[in-house]
Amino acid sequence: MKTLIIIPSRLSATRLPGKPLLKINGLSIISHVVKNAENANIGEVYVAAEDQEIVDDIHNNGGQAILTSKNHRTGTDRIYEALKKLDKKDTDLIINLQGDEPLMKSDDIKNLNDKMILSKSKIGTLASNFLNKDLYENQNVVKVKTKESLQVSNFPEAINFMRKSEHFEENIYHHLGIYCYDIETLKTYVSIKQSPKEIKSRLEQLRALDNNIKINVAQAKSSPIGLDTMEDYVAIKKIMEYKS
Repeated sequence: MKTLIIIPSRLSATRLPGKPLLKINGLSIISHVVKNAENANIGEVYVAAEDQEIVDDIHNNGGQAILTSKNHRTGTDRIYEALKKLDKKDTDLIINLQGDEPLMKSDDIKNLNDKMILSKSKIGTLASNFLNKDLYENQNVVKVKTKESLQVSNFPEAINFMRKSEHFEENIYHHLGIYCYDIETLKTYVSIKQSPKEIKSRLEQLRALDNNIKINVAQAKSSPIGLDTMEDYVAIKKIMEYKS
C-alpha cells in the first residue's frame, strides 16, 4: 500500500502566531516535523501551507511544499486540497501530521502506518500515557478515551476526544497530533458538514465520531508535547537543544 504524508501549516495560529517558523537548533519547527516524517520512510512528505513564507522555508531546507487556500476551516480540509493539487492517484493512505509536533518520533509515525495497513481501519491516530497530572489538566492537551486499555499490541476504538476531563478516568490518554486516513474515508470526511461538538470543542476528529466513522488508536512509545504556547516553545527548545 502507498502512503502520502501531508503536513498542514499556517502562520496565523491564534495562541502562538508565526510558530511554524520559530527556530530550534537553526531549523524551523515545521522543517523539524518534515525531517521526522521523512525519517519514518513510509512515503513522500509534503507541507500544505497557506503562507508563501512557509513554502519558501521548506524548499530552502530541501523539503516539498505546496501553497493552499487561506479559507480552510481545518487542517484536514487543507490536506485534501493539497492531495487534489498533487494528483497522486495511486495513494491508499494519507497521513495528516500536525505541523506543531516537532518531538513526534519517526518510529511512532511508522507504527501507525503499519497498524492501518494490517487492520484496514478507516482512520487511525496515536496516543500515549500522560507523563504527569499537569498535562492531564492542561486544556491545550487533547485527550482521547478508548474502548479498551491502550497496549502496544492493540488498536482500540476511540469513544471520545476532549480538552478537559474533570477527574481521572480509565482509558483516557494523551492524544497526539496525527491522523491516518484511508483515501475514500478522507473524501467522505471532508464532504461532511462540521458537527456542533466539533465546533464547540475545536476538535475536528469529533466530526468523524459524530458521523459514525470509527477512529482507531495506536500506542505511541513517546509522549511529546505539542507547540501551542510560548511556554511550550521554551520547553521543546530546551529538550531538543539538550538532545543535540
